[in-house]
Amino acid sequence: MKIAVSSEGTDLEARVAHKLGTAPYFAIIDPDSNYLEVVPNPGASSQRGAGMQAVVLAVSKGIQTVLTGYCSPIARRQLEANGIEVLSDLSGTVKEVVKQYQEGTAQRSAGIGIGSRARGGKIGKVALAQALRSSARQFINMLPILIGVVLLIGLFNALVPKDFLASIFSGNAVLDTLWGTCLGSIFAGNAINSYVIGQELLTHGVSLFAVTALIVSWVTVGLIQLPAEIAALGRKFALLRNALSFVISIPIAILTVSILNIM
Repeated sequence: MKIAVSSEGTDLEARVAHKLGTAPYFAIIDPDSNYLEVVPNPGASSQRGAGMQAVVLAVSKGIQTVLTGYCSPIARRQLEANGIEVLSDLSGTVKEVVKQYQEGTAQRSAGIGIGSRARGGKIGKVALAQALRSSARQFINMLPILIGVVLLIGLFNALVPKDFLASIFSGNAVLDTLWGTCLGSIFAGNAINSYVIGQELLTHGVSLFAVTALIVSWVTVGLIQLPAEIAALGRKFALLRNALSFVISIPIAILTVSILNIM
């Protein structure tokens, strides 16, 4: 069987990561064959949907059990719906928690983890140190995003002339919404980037219909990530989800702006 452990490092002596979705790595272990594979977590630096990216990875790797410090209720439901056992509130090294699981003591020791300390009103030194390390790591992961936002604003203003935008966005609500949806479907990157580009579009006179459509499609349609989604979830599901998300983005954008105008 394959066990996935949220890990802070790339070996068995690494500490178990506190949160499943933002763990830097996943250690995939098969105790019966001494198989070990450490893979980077694709959602480690994500601000949204990190837990679901971990679910996709677990399903695609054929994991039977997940061991972690904390697993969100949504991610837990999705994992269990795919037949994957989830044990949380675990701490220690990857090697230690796998041994606990093999010996059948992981479930009994789960109550003494970080989550139960917090519920009891006391935070131990180990839990505090883990929380500080997790906060520092998340801040470091955010730095490239913040720098990218600043650079993105400069590049947008330098490379995208106002006349070019005016030729694409004519002021027609339906056409502007369609163009915004197309751009959001093609662009890739952190969702924060869509807010930056949206703000710059507004300052260049582009309608709120187009900007809203761009943001909605940016976070729901992923043509750049489509090959990875097909590999993880299947061609039929990936194509249908992206097509429906593209179509739905248009009425959602129009409805949102219309309600805003009424208010």
